[in-house]
Amino acid sequence: MFFNSFIAFLGIAVLSHGKTRLPPLPISTFSIIARDQKTGELGIAVQSKFIAVGGVVPYASAGVGAIASQAWGNVLYGPRGIDLLSSGKNPNEVIQILTSADPLRNKRQLAVIGPIGKPSHYTGSECLDWAGGKTGDHFSVQGNLLASPRVIEAMANSFNASTGSLSIRLLKALEAGQTAGGDKRGKQSAALLVVRAGWGYGGLNDRFRDLRVDDHPTPIQELIRIFHLHRTLFPRPDLGSRVKK
Repeated sequence: MFFNSFIAFLGIAVLSHGKTRLPPLPISTFSIIARDQKTGELGIAVQSKFIAVGGVVPYASAGVGAIASQAWGNVLYGPRGIDLLSSGKNPNEVIQILTSADPLRNKRQLAVIGPIGKPSHYTGSECLDWAGGKTGDHFSVQGNLLASPRVIEAMANSFNASTGSLSIRLLKALEAGQTAGGDKRGKQSAALLVVRAGWGYGGLNDRFRDLRVDDHPTPIQELIRIFHLHRTLFPRPDLGSRVKK
């Protein structure tokens, strides 16, 4: 525990004293982070008018938590946030620690969920309109430069009403957000990341679903197509091929 806390402290020092230059483009997007209480899966789904959004926004570690860092995203939030969750901090504490150390926090958007407890999200005051989020017991939806608040409401309603595996529920929430207007600039890339201990390739890591569409005119539909291929080749270890998942 002391070692994890020390590593997390070093990470916060890097946030405070590292470079503060903004990247050339904001990751204006909408995303959902969530967990499956029954299986222990943690996951993230995201779509943006930004190339290769899956390489920047989602972070997750099985049994620890999931993080989405977007808007003028700070890529240090992912690994540092995972370290903080691992050290025993809850999502609210993680967000407070990360943003308080970041001089550009007003331009950031961040969501954090752990394996238990309520998730949390943060939207900086300078994120591009419309920007905001909503949390439920086991999920958080958030976005910036959206067509309207209806995008977030549609995603939350979809996740609350949907059934099936976490992957399917995350993808349905993305579809609902896009149907409600999505990113006001348009569509380009999407990603799905779901983790669970021992469910990765060969049972040797936790990356159960790690799927990305980096540049496509209809990225969510393409992501869903890839997901169906992936789940056929790599069925859930707990259910095998007996059911749809």
